[in-house]
Amino acid sequence: MKTKEKEAKKALSLAELRTELRQAQEKRFKLQFKHQVAPLSNPVELRTLRRQIARLKTWINEKQESK
Repeated sequence: MKTKEKEAKKALSLAELRTELRQAQEKRFKLQFKHQVAPLSNPVELRTLRRQIARLKTWINEKQESK
């Protein structure tokens, strides 16, 4: 994720961050399932998604604490 993308996502509202998180978790679940059945062509995508989910959770927690 590039810096501009990070800043744009960090500026989203709490509800928008939660929807992004839900979508990322669903995508990760589907990719993990595919990876268990047959190896992915790009397994690094799982790591990237895991880190993106962690970032989203961090930003959600920061927004909740600031309220």
